[in-house]
Amino acid sequence: MSDSDAALVARVTGGDLDAYAILMARYRDGLGRYACAMLGSQADAEEAVQDTFIRAHRALHDCREPSRFGGWLFAILVNRCRTSRRRIFRRDRFSVSLQNDLAANGDAAAAFEWREEITRALARLRPIYREAFLLRYVENLDYAEMALRSGTGQSTLRMRVKRANDRLRELLQEVRTA
Repeated sequence: MSDSDAALVARVTGGDLDAYAILMARYRDGLGRYACAMLGSQADAEEAVQDTFIRAHRALHDCREPSRFGGWLFAILVNRCRTSRRRIFRRDRFSVSLQNDLAANGDAAAAFEWREEITRALARLRPIYREAFLLRYVENLDYAEMALRSGTGQSTLRMRVKRANDRLRELLQEVRTA
């Protein structure tokens, strides 16, 4: 039986670094998927996740609800991604990669081309819309969990997801008619 997040946090604050390694292993994959989708680069995502774990460890005493450690950690990652994204935009090398394999639905070359168009369309979304879209459809979170993790109200998130969907539809329609 694995320890709960709250039990592991208590062990970490008591000086048990092995307990922190368990927490890192528990959340690394999910954080990495989100960071990669937001930042478009595996290297940038790994840097953001690593920085998140370092910052979380330093501020673990600020985690008011250890049973919600995952949401607290995710909020730190969201902020790290926002900061990294600004840096990446300044370097003018932002691209988003999707996790879905479109090749299963037909010609691999056409699927790859379509995936590239979707990637470009996602990159053209305003960051707040892209973030909401990714939380909803890549991380498969419901609006309550999205609100907890992002610190944004549910109605605002619903509006952002709708606008992201509408804008993506427009952008992808432009590609199909071009």
